[in-house]
Amino acid sequence: MKKLLILAITLCSSLFTVDAADKKDLVDYVNPLVGSQSKISLSTGNTYPAIAMPWGMNFWMPQTGKMGDGWAYTYDADKIRGFKQTHQPSPWINDYGQFAIMPVTGKVVFNQDKRASWFSHKAEVAKPNYYRVYLADHDVVTEITPTERAAMFRFTFPESDNSYVIVDAFDRGSYVKIIPEENKIIGYTTRNSGGVPQNFRNYFVVVFDKPFTYKATVGDDEIRKGETEAKENHTGAIVGFSTRKGEIVHARVASSFISPEQAELNLKELGTDNIEQIAAKGRKIWNDVLGRIEVKDDDIDHLRTFYSCLYRSVLFPRSFYEIDAKGQVMHYSPYNGEVRPGYMFTDTGFWDTFRCLFPFLNLMYPSMNQKMQEGLVNTYKESGFLPEWASPGHRDCMVGNNSASVVADAYIKGLRGYDIETLWEALKHGANAHLRGTASGRLGYESYNQLGYVANNIGIGQNVARTLEYAYNDWAIYTLGKKLGKPESEIDIYKKHALNYKNVYHPERKLMVGKDNKGVFNPNFDAVDWSGEFCEGNSWHWSFCVFHDPQGLINLMGGKKEFNAMMDSVFVIPGKLGMESRGMIHEMREMQVMNMGQYAHGNQPIQHMVYLYNYSSEPWKAQYWIREIMNKLYTAGPDGYCGDEDNGQTSAWYV
Repeated sequence: MKKLLILAITLCSSLFTVDAADKKDLVDYVNPLVGSQSKISLSTGNTYPAIAMPWGMNFWMPQTGKMGDGWAYTYDADKIRGFKQTHQPSPWINDYGQFAIMPVTGKVVFNQDKRASWFSHKAEVAKPNYYRVYLADHDVVTEITPTERAAMFRFTFPESDNSYVIVDAFDRGSYVKIIPEENKIIGYTTRNSGGVPQNFRNYFVVVFDKPFTYKATVGDDEIRKGETEAKENHTGAIVGFSTRKGEIVHARVASSFISPEQAELNLKELGTDNIEQIAAKGRKIWNDVLGRIEVKDDDIDHLRTFYSCLYRSVLFPRSFYEIDAKGQVMHYSPYNGEVRPGYMFTDTGFWDTFRCLFPFLNLMYPSMNQKMQEGLVNTYKESGFLPEWASPGHRDCMVGNNSASVVADAYIKGLRGYDIETLWEALKHGANAHLRGTASGRLGYESYNQLGYVANNIGIGQNVARTLEYAYNDWAIYTLGKKLGKPESEIDIYKKHALNYKNVYHPERKLMVGKDNKGVFNPNFDAVDWSGEFCEGNSWHWSFCVFHDPQGLINLMGGKKEFNAMMDSVFVIPGKLGMESRGMIHEMREMQVMNMGQYAHGNQPIQHMVYLYNYSSEPWKAQYWIREIMNKLYTAGPDGYCGDEDNGQTSAWYV
């Protein structure tokens, strides 16, 4: 078999070092609102302004959506309902470890609609390390600056005997306790969207610097004045103050997935610093991380787009570990519910991020991905599988066994210092098993191993997509095995299966087509039909998904001339074709409206395709289309993406 090649998207070659005299704080180029002008029917990123540290455990965000709404902040909203601690990786996966804080004035209220306040983007400042907004209905300015597991709030109140701060622990089982003598509220929230053990809780602590003149707990929307403790479906706490005009009240906030005591330890991240000092330290951290790449460009919009994308590229996977009283790294396991030593990371879908994000981390932030690899070792030990989509534990989302790529790429690029032998065993196990109810392992592995493809008549959808990704995953396993010096008797099967992509190639159509378990191609195949045998795309998107053997694919299609003609066709076939092939999903609409034919950069399967022109002797087409995509489909505005940003993947492509 000819030597196969990884097709990985790497850094743009036109990077220049900025002269020292021209250096600015790179964090000032970042717009956290990019991609937030989204909705269910059309995504321009499906992001929210994450006020956080790079790879931080806890993010904070202004909450415009209702409790439980995955679209928790949308740019076109008029009102803010609270400021939410969030761990949401995408609106489709939704959130966990969530509670909200909201200052109000006037009448005591708790209901999320009644407490909501009008706001304007003209009175809003959003930076990665700092957020400020004016809540017009309450005449209160709210400011937030985070650390990895804590945050400082500063509320500037008007003159009022009725100034309050609400802590909403959300529904599905929560607890709050007010401790007036310590100006403190503690509690826990359990609201989640799946992927957690039975004992899952996020414990929080909120400490104010002003004594309470009012206190009440809330149980299922009933405000109970004078009470200090509540434990039921939906709880909250309200504390009040008498304030002078312009009086400032601070709230120091932290949380833990381990215990209330650990939440108190995490609060110490704030130290004795004031909000300006915390923000300044966060600013330095962001500048250091963003400063790994310095770009020189006379167009400030290009710089804003670049650094906004770089910001998104270093948020996920998020840290899911904490530092105990002895200084040891510990984590609550979202897989078995135990508190265990070592690193843990979560909130990433490898189907998205194996393509650009993890190769990018290996190149630019290898020490972080080393910790992530250690976290994968712990995941396998605690659950018996590597994750394919984790939030915080195993989730049933997307296809493929792309943990193989994430593990192999890291080791082959030189990362060391973790238990690669355990990961090797994990890869072999995941290639020949499936964790029921999740995407972990390989759904349809029996058909794939027996027939060389996942058949389209055995009750498993997206079968062509699975076949193509399993073939690439097998190549990743084989390549890692060679690097580790494993015997041919152990790894030869993966070498053989790496060519299974050929089993779903239709020589007459020159595209990938589904087959039944008798080897008969789908007689009703239409190349523009979405879904069915494919995942969030059609055959035009998936037929070039042979990352590891571009020459083999070129040969299948009849040589470079024919191969280039097929790729050219992607941009020629009207985007409206295929819109009637199934119920509309946002990815279809995002392709249709971009006027780039069947090219669907808003989703992952085709994002690598234009680079294949480099393998087929027409590199000028790669150059043309890459620049066209960058200039047309990315901006630094609230509609800055052409589809879901997907936890750093679409941003890392741009970077």
